[in-house]
Amino acid sequence: MKTRLRFLAFALWACILMAVLAGCVSQQGQAPDPAAGTGPDTPAASAADPAPGTGGTANGPDERPGQPAQGDTGTPGTAPPRSDNGAASPAVRADQVTAVRLAAPKSGWTGGEGWIARTDDGGKTWTSQYSGAGTVSQLFALNGQEAWAVVTDGSGKGTKRTLLSTTDGGKQWTEAGTVPSDGFLHFVSKTEAFSANAVTKDGGKTWNELHVPDQTTGDAYFHDERNGWAVAQVKDTISVLRTTDGGQSWQSVMSRKTVAPLNGALIRSAGADDAWVECIGDSGMSQTSYSLFHTADGGKSWQTVIANSTAGGGPAPGFPIDHSSGPENTGSKPGALYVVDPKTAYMGGQCPACDKPNTIGWTTDGGKTWTNGETQLEGYGNQLLAIADATHGWWIISDSAGPSVMYTTADGGKSWSKVHTFQAL
Repeated sequence: MKTRLRFLAFALWACILMAVLAGCVSQQGQAPDPAAGTGPDTPAASAADPAPGTGGTANGPDERPGQPAQGDTGTPGTAPPRSDNGAASPAVRADQVTAVRLAAPKSGWTGGEGWIARTDDGGKTWTSQYSGAGTVSQLFALNGQEAWAVVTDGSGKGTKRTLLSTTDGGKQWTEAGTVPSDGFLHFVSKTEAFSANAVTKDGGKTWNELHVPDQTTGDAYFHDERNGWAVAQVKDTISVLRTTDGGQSWQSVMSRKTVAPLNGALIRSAGADDAWVECIGDSGMSQTSYSLFHTADGGKSWQTVIANSTAGGGPAPGFPIDHSSGPENTGSKPGALYVVDPKTAYMGGQCPACDKPNTIGWTTDGGKTWTNGETQLEGYGNQLLAIADATHGWWIISDSAGPSVMYTTADGGKSWSKVHTFQAL
């Protein structure tokens, strides 16, 4: 009897010991219960791997501002690229910038081949928000939360232009519709936008064409649903035309004799009665002649802002064959144009034959005077401008042999500081 009791006591003690050991193993090595929210099917969120839908923040709770996120091999301060649903995506080439848009002097977006990124510190660090097929050809923002991107895929008649939108500052980019052309895209409300002479009232789902004059050169520009501008050439005369009834009728508000035919025109507007009209002429010897005109009173009066005649391209459009004096922008061909308001505009110049091809000029009095900056920068690719106001702006320069580089000004273009070199993520 005593032997049996000793056996039962020993067995009970053994069971207790095994239970204790099993508990220890469970706490040290066994995966937690998925129902608790941190198991294999619901991985815990971290700064380097945010929860789906957060868009990937570069400065999480465990990171110092300006430091790369864990696992990021790209530019310091740039988080890994995210897709439109917030999930991690394959690496994309993010060294060439093809579009830029400011929301505030220190906040805005850039885009390139398959990616969109945002900065909130003036371009020092960037958060990758989207990756996908196609190239971001345009960006537009109403404010720091509502923005749109045109993603172009293909070429020619087979070109697809997908419109993406965000309402949360870029944390989520979703497909909103399409865009009918490469015309300058600008929204005037959450649902109404224009691209050349096309208008949408439902955020890009459907588009309608507005009538434009015959022999229009370049794209027409509609400031709103009633007020629009177009450039046309008939024989040796350049005409700027205006509509105030949504394209139903057009009136010529400026006519100028010209020697050579136009090879393009670009129009921007900062108000219903405001228009900045760039006329592009002939090219030769890496030189292109061009003119820039401005009206702030609906076309009643015009200011010649720039008249760049060149030896290779001939006289500036709208000027006689012997024209050789300004006002002139530096460079031998036009660069990017950015209109801020009826008084303020910036325009780059390019000189393909120069060691430092990129220059910039500006006006702050509606074009009555033009200031040529002293800054000269390297890079033989495209220029991109994003100007917040008369004082603050971004200038991005690309080069096929190297990454795009971003410069900023805080003194109205007098000086530019290099703040970021874009690198492959």
